[in-house]
Amino acid sequence: MEDFEVLHETPSPEDYFRLRKISGLTPKSREAIARGLPNTLFGVIVRHKADSKVVGMGRLVGDGGLFVQVVDIAVEPTCQGRGIGKTIMQTIMDWVKKELFPSAYVSLIADGEAYRLYEQYGFELTAPRSVGMAICIQ
Repeated sequence: MEDFEVLHETPSPEDYFRLRKISGLTPKSREAIARGLPNTLFGVIVRHKADSKVVGMGRLVGDGGLFVQVVDIAVEPTCQGRGIGKTIMQTIMDWVKKELFPSAYVSLIADGEAYRLYEQYGFELTAPRSVGMAICIQ
């Protein structure tokens, strides 16, 4: 991680669009990005020191008191395997532990095997007690 810097900020719309696309997350429209990003509760970006390129991101969204969701954990494929995803999650969890009330419910949706990363930070599968559900507006 010595070649990278971690910043507590929301990704720019351009970096957000690019990182979601190249990391395999579902692309979002530029209009939705412009509306959604300003509502970030807490954001993290990881920038390559040599060229200032943003190579990773993560965000928290929610009401800041009762319910918060971890979203948009993405690392550029050429930079994966260097601990950037773990650094993003640790930065988010440090903020969660410092800023949120003990009763806050922090959730996330893990794609594929990504749940293994999140387990390292205390997240647990909720089934069968509860089951995540979603709808994507078309």
